[in-house]
Amino acid sequence: MITRTQFSIKKEVYRRILHLGTVSKADLMKDFPITSSSMTRLLDEMTNQGMIRISGLGSSTGGRKPILFQTNPFYRYILGLEISRIYSTMGLYDMHLNLLESKRWKMDQRMTPENLVESVGQEATQWLDEKNLTTKDILGMGVGAVGPLDRSRGIIKRAEFFQASGWSGVPIRELLEKRLNVPVRIDNGSNTALLAEHWAMRGSEIRHLLYVHAGIGIRAAMMSDGRLIRGAVDPEDAVGQMVIDTGGPRLEERGNYGAWEAFVSVRALEKRVQAQLKLGRGGMLRDRNPEELRFADLTEALSAGDAFMREQFIESAAYLGIGLANLINILHPECIVLGGPLVEAGELVYETAIEIAQKNLSQTQDYSPLFSRTKLQGNAVAAGGAFMLMNELEF
Repeated sequence: MITRTQFSIKKEVYRRILHLGTVSKADLMKDFPITSSSMTRLLDEMTNQGMIRISGLGSSTGGRKPILFQTNPFYRYILGLEISRIYSTMGLYDMHLNLLESKRWKMDQRMTPENLVESVGQEATQWLDEKNLTTKDILGMGVGAVGPLDRSRGIIKRAEFFQASGWSGVPIRELLEKRLNVPVRIDNGSNTALLAEHWAMRGSEIRHLLYVHAGIGIRAAMMSDGRLIRGAVDPEDAVGQMVIDTGGPRLEERGNYGAWEAFVSVRALEKRVQAQLKLGRGGMLRDRNPEELRFADLTEALSAGDAFMREQFIESAAYLGIGLANLINILHPECIVLGGPLVEAGELVYETAIEIAQKNLSQTQDYSPLFSRTKLQGNAVAAGGAFMLMNELEF
């Protein structure tokens, strides 16, 4: 049973209707310890406020057909924002997390925090004008950002590998609230992506979920019994420092030797290919200047069927699988969701990683986790930011 104050029960009832999609008062009474008359008053109040709406009548069990309720997707709107090192993405969502508008910015040398905030503000203003909305129609903005973060103060603390300057000690929540004039909440991007993926698979009733993002670095988030797992600190990319080969390399002359990210990351793959080109290898890229090669060049060669590049991506995928097996053997999630540029580069990366992970799982007869690609792909972090804000704010 859910025990909350009357005010909190209203929010919990809304969440329950949102999760179930369509529900009767009798269905809700199974989960909330309030009287039938109190539930009726609460549903009437929420209907009058426009939070929920009557969707029809259910099947009769002998008496009158029950009234069915749904949440109203147009009660308010939500902005979701991903702040990442390669691209940043913003979406406008309704209260069912349907994506209504989307905008992506390349995070080049010009995209300082101030320029990103101004770009976000201009785009959001344009969306509101086009849809005849005001800031009062916007519940707020949820942000998924690279870390490390100070969540309580809304600060990006020491972000690395941005091309533009100024991405350390950024009071991003304050900057966005001032520009947009709406409430803003912030969390690391892997957590918000996990929330979005869990929402996308809500019909499966999965409660234990692991999300791994392989990009510039490796980020991960875990949900246990439907709740995010948090530690004393929140460096989302620390999982990349898991040692998988004690005699292995070190990435960027920092971190652990043989760390996961030194084998499985966009930076690691770029450096490995560059080194191979200097030795005379490189397939269709062998005549290119190694120092000018970037991940987009590698994925293009992979898509063109280059055998050398296929070998390099398979090697990265195999190490991705080894690290996944380590995490799965410790955390035992029901489902593992894989995302990020490296996973999205080709089918063989995803399939190889899963194959290697499964070969190295502990042999437990009653445990067979599911694997899945991210369902929301490039919109997962922003969508999860919107979902996070919807859950955290009182409305």
